Amino acid sequence: MSSETTDPTSQSNYRQISTKHFSLDWSIDFHEKVIKGSITHELTVHTSDLKEVIAMTSLQYSLGEKHEVMGSALYIPLPAGLQPGSSVKVTIEYNTTELGCKALQWLDKAHTHGKTHPYLFSQCQPIYARGLLPCQDTPSVKATYEARITSVLPALMSAIRVSPPAEGPVHDGKIVGQDEVTYVYNQPVPIPSYLIAIASGNLCYRAFEKLEGKDWTSGVWAEPDIINDAWWEFKEDTTRFLAAEEELVGMSYKFGVYDLLVLPPAFPYGGMRLALLTGDRTLVDVVVHEITHSYFGNDTQDASHFWLNEGWTTYIERLLQQILHSPAHRGFSFLTGENPDDAYSSVPYDKGANFLLHIERTLGGLDVFLPYAKDYVKTFMGKSITTEMWKEHLFDYYTRFGGDDELEALKSIDWDASIWAWLFGTGVTLPVPMEYDMTLAQQSYKLAERWSKTKDTSEFSATDISGMDANQIGAFLERLQSFDPLPVAHIDDLGDLYGLVSSPNAELRLRFYQVALLDPQSTKSEQYATAALGWIVGEEDGMVKGRMKFCRPIFRAAFSNTRGSFHPIARDLIELVRDR
Repeated sequence: MSSETTDPTSQSNYRQISTKHFSLDWSIDFHEKVIKGSITHELTVHTSDLKEVIAMTSLQYSLGEKHEVMGSALYIPLPAGLQPGSSVKVTIEYNTTELGCKALQWLDKAHTHGKTHPYLFSQCQPIYARGLLPCQDTPSVKATYEARITSVLPALMSAIRVSPPAEGPVHDGKIVGQDEVTYVYNQPVPIPSYLIAIASGNLCYRAFEKLEGKDWTSGVWAEPDIINDAWWEFKEDTTRFLAAEEELVGMSYKFGVYDLLVLPPAFPYGGMRLALLTGDRTLVDVVVHEITHSYFGNDTQDASHFWLNEGWTTYIERLLQQILHSPAHRGFSFLTGENPDDAYSSVPYDKGANFLLHIERTLGGLDVFLPYAKDYVKTFMGKSITTEMWKEHLFDYYTRFGGDDELEALKSIDWDASIWAWLFGTGVTLPVPMEYDMTLAQQSYKLAERWSKTKDTSEFSATDISGMDANQIGAFLERLQSFDPLPVAHIDDLGDLYGLVSSPNAELRLRFYQVALLDPQSTKSEQYATAALGWIVGEEDGMVKGRMKFCRPIFRAAFSNTRGSFHPIARDLIELVRDR
C-alpha cells in the first residue's frame, strides 16, 4: 500500500492542504452543555491545483451530505494561485452540540465523587474529534496547538499548562463553580486529532517527586476528595515507569509533562479511571501502556494500520514487565492478553504484539530485535506510516546493520500470508503457535482447577492468593469460567474467603461476578445479578461504572440470569438490542 493512500475514515483533502498548527478559544457552558468559541487553523498547501479545503468551515462554505460514520464534509473555497509551501489561515466560530456529540460526556454532579459540581471530559479516539472541533480528523495530520479555555471549573487539556500554574491556588484562587478563569495551554509537539483532550470539573493537582536529572515533571489531577488517595496510588511508580521507558528506547520523553487525570468511572474506555484506585497499587501497571504510547503509539496513518499503534505499544509494554518485574511477568502478560474494551478488537493489540514477538524470535531473540525497535521509534516517532512502510524499514535496517543470518531469517517469513493472518485476519487464534513462560500462570490455573474439583471448600484459605498479584488473581477467576459453573455455596465461599464480593479492585469484582453468573439456573443467580447491576449503576458508592469492559458483560450476564422474569415481548426486544 502506497504512503499516498487516503484515510478511508476522513473526507478531508489533507494530501493537498493540511493543518500545521491551530489555536482554540473556548468557553465551557455547563448549563447548556456545549463548548462555544473559535478555532484558527494555520494550513500548509501541498499542491498547486488547490481550490478548496475540506472538513472545515468559515464565512463562505458549503456543507456536504452527512455520512453515517464520517459526518459532514465542510468545503471552503480558497484564493486562486496558491503554491505548494504557502500558508493559509482559517478562523471558524462554532458551538458543539449537546446531543449526539460523541466526543464529549457531561456528567451531573451526582455522578462525580464529590457530588458538588458537574464534570466534562472528552474522548476523541478513534474519529470523534470532528464532533469537538472542525478539523482534518485523521492521524495522517499531526499538528501543534494552543488553547484558551474559559470555565467556572478548573480545565485541563492534553497540553502543557501555561497559566495559571498547576501548583498554584486551585482555580487561580477564585471561587470554584462560580468565577470564570481562563486557562492557557500550549502543545509544542505535533499530535493527531484523536489526542486532543479536555476535562473540566472540581479538580486539583498534586505533583510527584521530581527525578534527579530529568527535564520532565509528573503529577496527578483528581477531585479534592480523592486527590491524596490518587497521589499515593501512583506516586511510587509513575516516574519510575517513565524513566524505565526512556532507558529502554534510548530516547528522552519529549512532551515535558506526564500528568495523570483520574476520571470518574463513567469514562467508557481504559486509562485513568477512578476504578484504578484500589488502595494497594495493584492496577498501577496500566500506566506502563499509556506511557509507551508516548513513544510507539501515535505513528499510524489511518485506522487500517491501527496495529502499529496498539501492537507496538502492547509489545513494548510487555517487554517492560520483564524489566520492571521479571521475565516471568513478560510471559504472563502474553498469556493474559489485553482487553481493549468492546469498542476495539483485540487483534491489533494481542495479535500485533505476538507478531512482533514472532519476528523477535525468528531473528534470534531480544538482543537482535531490540536495537531495531529503538531505530523504529527514532525513525517514525511523530510521523504517519503504513504497514508497508514499516516492513520496508524493517528489511532496510537489517540490510544495513544485520548480517546474512538475519536477512535470511526475515525472508523465511511468508510475508504476504503472515501480514494478512496476523494483522488483518479474523479471530484471535495466532497463525503460529507461541510458547510463553508459564510460571505465574500455573499458580492461577492450579488454584482454579482445585476449586473446580472440590466438594468441600474448607480446604481453601485466604493464604491461597496471598502470594499472587492482582493479575494472577484475575487469571484465576478467568480460568474458573472455563470449567462447569461452581455450586452456589462454593461461589459464596469464594467471594467471602478472598474478599472478592466487596473488592475495590474493579477488575477482580467484574471477574467474580462473571463466575457467579455463569449458571442462569442457579438458585442465587438473580441475587448475584442484582448485586452486579447495583455495583455497575453505583448503588454502593454513587459512581456509575461506565467503562464498557465492565458494564456490557454485566448487563448481558444479568439479563441472561433474569430473562425468564420478562414478558416474551419485552424479552425479545431486549435480546434484539443486546445482540446488536
